[in-house]
Order: sequence, then C-alpha cells, then structure tokens
Amino acid sequence: MHVDMMGLVAEIGMKYLPFLFALCFHEFAHGWVAKLKGDRTAEIMGRLTMNPLVHMDPIGTFVIPILMFSGAAAGIPLFGWAKPVPVNERNLQSPIKDMFWIALAGPLSNLLLAVIGMFAFVLVSNHVGDTVKGLPPMLDIFVYINLALAFFNLIPLHPLDGGKVFARFLPRDVNYWLEENQGTLNIVLIVLFVTGAFRIITYPVMWTREFLFSIMSMVVP
Repeated sequence: MHVDMMGLVAEIGMKYLPFLFALCFHEFAHGWVAKLKGDRTAEIMGRLTMNPLVHMDPIGTFVIPILMFSGAAAGIPLFGWAKPVPVNERNLQSPIKDMFWIALAGPLSNLLLAVIGMFAFVLVSNHVGDTVKGLPPMLDIFVYINLALAFFNLIPLHPLDGGKVFARFLPRDVNYWLEENQGTLNIVLIVLFVTGAFRIITYPVMWTREFLFSIMSMVVP
C-alpha cells in the first residue's frame, strides 16, 4: 500500500507540476500583454509573476486538477483555471482591439510552450531517452497539458478567453448581453463538463500533438 501510494504521488506530481507551470505562464502572458497595451494593473497587484501562489484558485488550480490527475475524475479531459488577471480597460487606447490580444495571449502562450515542449521531447527521446527514462513522458504530458489549456480557453464563451477573443467580431449589444450573463454561461460550462462534452477537445489536442511531433521529428537532429 505504501509503494502504491508513493507511486500515485509521483504520478500526480509528474502531471500537476507541468500543469501549474503552464497555468502560471498563461496568466503571466495576459498581464504582460496588458502592460504592453498600457495597463499596469496586473503588475501593480503583483500578478505579473510566475509565482503560483498569487495565481492559484483553490478549486480550479488545486482541487479539480488533483482529482483528475489522481484518477478520481477519469474520462474527463483536463479542466482547471487560475484567478483571472485583472485588466482595467480604461487604461487601454483601443479597448476592443487591445482586449482581443490580451485575451489571446493566454492560449497563444500555451501553444508556444507546447512547441517548445515537443522540441525538447523529440530531442531528449533521440539522445538521452534511455538514460533519463522519466523525462520524455513528463515532456509529453507537458505538451498535452498546454494544448488542452489552449483549446479549452479558446471556447467562445465568457468568462473563458475565447469569449473575449471573439467579442471583437460581435456586435456591441451581443457582447454586453454575454458579459451580463456570465453566471448563466458558467452553468453551461459546468453542464458541458459534467456530461463529458468537453471530451471533444481531445481531438484537436491529439491532432495538434501529432502535427508538432511530425514537424519536430524532421527538424530536430
């Protein structure tokens, strides 16, 4: 029992630590682009950092991911969140356009990490995979986690990043209604989660992973 428990803890750590890093990098990217666009709210509030303690949400960053990584929520794709980085739109020169890039920065940051992770995965697998057997699986998990976070956050519903990304292309009245009804949309997200409808995300995640693997296999020595 002791051995099994230690193995479970090790498995959770192998998945949770990459998840935590990806989530913090995602939130940091939001704050960094917001600063570039003229809003220093995240920096002033101490959120422009990779310190997980300032980004963690007790439920979304800890409880739900741990349940999933431990197998207690098997069959459901990666699901989790951090505290949203604060953005004051009054500090932005062009709020609609700037919010588009601030929102998109999160998913794009995870795609960037997935590309870097796949490069490292292929490199390590080709050269030191037999020497450090635990590293390639962790890198592969890192790629999957980042792709899952990217595609999940691009779902075009508030309060996800996708809702703010697609807001740029919607009429003002529609955006106002969506923002005012975020509570109802949260219920929709919960229903999609409970019914397992989010499993559809695994398809673009796996397709993108295979695409990145094919590309990196051609360019990495």
